[in-house]
Amino acid sequence: MTDQLKLRLVMIFSTIFIVLNTFFIAKEMYWFMIIPVICLVIVTAFVALDILVMVIVFLTPLSILLQQFDFGVAVAIPTEPLLFGVLIIYILRLFYEGKVETKLLFHPVTIAVLLNLVWVFFTSITSSMPIVSWKFLLSRLWLVVPFYFVALHLFKDKKNMTRHIWLYITSFSFVILYTLTNHALDNFSEEAAHISMNPFYNDHTSYGAMLAMYLPPIIFLAFQRDSPRNIKIIAFFMFFVFLTGLVFSYTRAAWLSIVGALAVMVIYLLRIRITYILTVIGIGIALIFIYEKEIAIKLEGERFKNTENRNIEQRLQSITNVTTDASNTERFNRWASALRMFRERPFFGWGPGTYQFQYASFQISTEKTTISTNFGERGNSHSEYIGPLAETGVIGLLTVLGIMITTLLTAGRIIYHSPDRRTRLFAMAIILGIITYYIHGTLNNFLDTDKASAPFWGFVAMLVMMDLAEKSRKELEKSSTDK
Repeated sequence: MTDQLKLRLVMIFSTIFIVLNTFFIAKEMYWFMIIPVICLVIVTAFVALDILVMVIVFLTPLSILLQQFDFGVAVAIPTEPLLFGVLIIYILRLFYEGKVETKLLFHPVTIAVLLNLVWVFFTSITSSMPIVSWKFLLSRLWLVVPFYFVALHLFKDKKNMTRHIWLYITSFSFVILYTLTNHALDNFSEEAAHISMNPFYNDHTSYGAMLAMYLPPIIFLAFQRDSPRNIKIIAFFMFFVFLTGLVFSYTRAAWLSIVGALAVMVIYLLRIRITYILTVIGIGIALIFIYEKEIAIKLEGERFKNTENRNIEQRLQSITNVTTDASNTERFNRWASALRMFRERPFFGWGPGTYQFQYASFQISTEKTTISTNFGERGNSHSEYIGPLAETGVIGLLTVLGIMITTLLTAGRIIYHSPDRRTRLFAMAIILGIITYYIHGTLNNFLDTDKASAPFWGFVAMLVMMDLAEKSRKELEKSSTDK
């Protein structure tokens, strides 16, 4: 096709679009104007899928939950339709190219992620509510595939790792400033903290979790030796914005996650073996299950009522208040209900995504709080670990823990053995960000949303690619030595 013919075709199609668009505008039908945008997105998806994923990362903090449909499925606009498109194109590419990079596929973290997806698939077949579970699986795929599997290819270029972080925190900073402005109009009251981030975030807990997650990477960007001075200044400004947002989010779990991340940083700096830490955590979890009844009796106290916590110190103290703080006691109600569900279906569970529709009948009157409902229509299990236990059984929980353990071990390998100081520090920042979410995940669960999935799976993919780069470096050194 000659250049002249191409120009004529562009002019013809442009003229047709202008004429049709003018007609539709005259009829007050404005949807036709988005067709060029849709075409641009489709072309970008086929030509440069990685660029489209980066655009989605930037748009994620600004996405809005459009509507709550039946069976608990909600769609974030504009990100989730784009993510679904990325999923379809990625699958088509796999079939067309017919090959997968084995070093990516057989990395321990990728194996853990695939095992989790496979088990979600099997438990969707055995689900008590199959439609709910299949929708859950589909939504999980359109979050994991773009943000993890496509990101693996994206992060072959190390510069894309910091670009990924900058894209999210840049758009997120606008949300933070918007939230702080709304909050200031109500004198930074605790009540306003719960809704000031609407419509971008549903509540302060998910908002606070993402603030905490990005603090370690932002600190890395601010103190990176080889960064230009203006970049460091911007990173320091971002740190101030994110820290202010975190303080005024009134999110206790987010504050606690920062403390936990600092403790883990000390563990890494002291080079304490991760296996020892995981053993202690495992023993602690086992003791909780063994002495579950005794703990429940101990916690069974006075009538539940919420308390007013007007400053950070009081709110941090309220984390340990499991008898009079309704937010805490309701979590125990949800967890106890989930454990009863697990006992009834310990192997396959009730099905992915079904907890919120099934837990009502597993509540008992003595554990209900002032914010409990008889129909159990107010959300999920408030845990990334107990929820999967009820929905996908013991194997489902083990696959979740598998992702956690392989991620921690991968980060430890890089931090302890990489000769490059920048790589070690970057890996430290990334795993500390992930750890804030692991800690937060004991009290809340957000990985079914684009807001949390973009940073979580993105950070995990960064660790995997850094680990593979280190392995490739060692192989090259060994081959050169052998010669």
